[in-house]
Amino acid sequence: MSTRDLVLTALFAAIIVALGLLPPIYVGIVAVPITAQSLGVMMAGVVLGAKRGSIAVLIVIALVAMNLPVLSGGRGGMTALVAPTSGFLYGWVFAAFVTGFLSERLVNAGQSGLVQTVSFFLAAVIGGIFVLYPFGIVFAAIVADVTLQKAFLGSLFYVPGDVIKAFVAALVGRAVMVGYPLLPVRA
Repeated sequence: MSTRDLVLTALFAAIIVALGLLPPIYVGIVAVPITAQSLGVMMAGVVLGAKRGSIAVLIVIALVAMNLPVLSGGRGGMTALVAPTSGFLYGWVFAAFVTGFLSERLVNAGQSGLVQTVSFFLAAVIGGIFVLYPFGIVFAAIVADVTLQKAFLGSLFYVPGDVIKAFVAALVGRAVMVGYPLLPVRA
């Protein structure tokens, strides 16, 4: 990776960590909190692309494993890696990758602003919801000892908020395309 790529991945890892400063809101059946960090994951994929976006998430997971309180609510350490919510944490890697992969394929500089925004939104929804949720649901069902159906139904509560996060990520992606046209060039 170039120095530029390292700086960008570290920057987005820091953004994901900074979004963890917002306190989590605990609701739902399996006690999975609402956090802003999944927005950071979607933004990493949209802005950085598949490779750099997923590396940014891996940096955050490495910080968690080093017992640093970088997750929402000041969580970190090995207990955070085996909690009922940990499936979402692991799924972040794949969510960022798929979001970035789709963004790389669906968005280009020659498109109108509306097409770019809608494409970024679709990439964020597919990666940040359709890819992420199965990881979280299965892991939560196993660790919390609930049925997959109960974990799935409990996760439906979070979908509207994640759709809003995908929209925000799409707006960020579009703003980067306009303000920093060379940034989205992906390695």
